[in-house]
Amino acid sequence: MGSLESAISSVLSYENLVHAVSGAVGSVTAMSLFYPLDTARLRLQVDDKRKSHSTPAVLMEIIKEEGLLAPYRGWFPVISSLCCSNFVYFYTFNSLKALWVKGTVPSTGKDLTIGFIAGVVNVLLTTPLWVVNTRLKLQGAKFRNDDIILTTYTGISDAFQKILQQEGVLALWNGTFPSLLLVFNPAIQFMFYEGLKRHLLRRQSELSSLEVFVIGAMAKAIATSATYPLQTVQSVLRFGHEKLNPKKRNLGGLHSVIYLLKQRVRRLGFVGLYKGLEAKLLQTVMTAALMFLVYEKLSSLIFRLMWLKP
Repeated sequence: MGSLESAISSVLSYENLVHAVSGAVGSVTAMSLFYPLDTARLRLQVDDKRKSHSTPAVLMEIIKEEGLLAPYRGWFPVISSLCCSNFVYFYTFNSLKALWVKGTVPSTGKDLTIGFIAGVVNVLLTTPLWVVNTRLKLQGAKFRNDDIILTTYTGISDAFQKILQQEGVLALWNGTFPSLLLVFNPAIQFMFYEGLKRHLLRRQSELSSLEVFVIGAMAKAIATSATYPLQTVQSVLRFGHEKLNPKKRNLGGLHSVIYLLKQRVRRLGFVGLYKGLEAKLLQTVMTAALMFLVYEKLSSLIFRLMWLKP
C-alpha cells in the first residue's frame, strides 16, 4: 500500500506540474516566433506540385497570393494544440522519470523508453487537436495539386463538428499510425538532449543559456532528419482532402503509409520524401532550441521561488 501511495505522489507532484507548465510555455513561445517556417513546411509537404522548393520562396509566394498575414493562418488552433500536447508530454515524461529513474543510474536506453511511452500517451490524447489544426491551417491556401479538395470551416468547434458529421469520429484520429511511429522523434530528441545535458553537468553545476540552446538544437536536428518521411505522410493523412484510393486510406494504417510513401517516390523521386525538410529543420531546430531554453530557465526560476517560500 505504501509503494502505491508513493507512486501516486510521484506522479501527482508539484514538480511534474512545474515541468509540464514550463514545457508548454516554452513550446508556445518558440512556435509563435517561428510559425511562418512551419507554414512553409506544411505547404511543401501537402502540395507536392509546388515548383518552389526553398523556404523563403514559398513564404514569398504565400504572402503574394494570400496576403501578409497568411503565414500565420491557423495560429491559434496550432498554439492551443501545441500547448496541450507539450503539457501532456512533459508531464508524462517527468512522471515516468520520477517512477523509474529516480534513485537509479540514468541511461540513454531509459531516456529513449520513457520518451517513447510519453509520446504514445501524447499521440492518443491529442491527435484530434492536430487533425483540426492542420485543416484550419491549410484553409484558404492556394494549391498547385488538383487532387486536393477543400472543406470550409469557421473555427475549431465547426471543424470538429463537420469532421464528425461528414467523415465519422475515427477521422479525428487520421494519421494516428504514422504519429505512433513518429513518437520516436521526441523520444530520440529527449534521449540526445538528456544525454548531452548529463555529459555537460558532470563538469559543471549549471548549463548556460547558450549550451541549452545548442544541445536542444542538435537533439532536434537528429530526430527530425531521422523521421522526416513519416512526418510528410502524417501531414497528408491529417489534411485528409487528397483523392486517394479508398482501399488505401484505412484511417492512416500501415497500408496508407506505404501507399503514400510509394506515391511520393513515384511522383518526385526519393528526394520527394524529404521535400520541405529545409523548412522543417529551420522551424523545428530553432523552435526546439528556444523551447528547451525557456523550459529550463522557467522551471529553474519557479523551483527557486518555491524553495524560497517561508
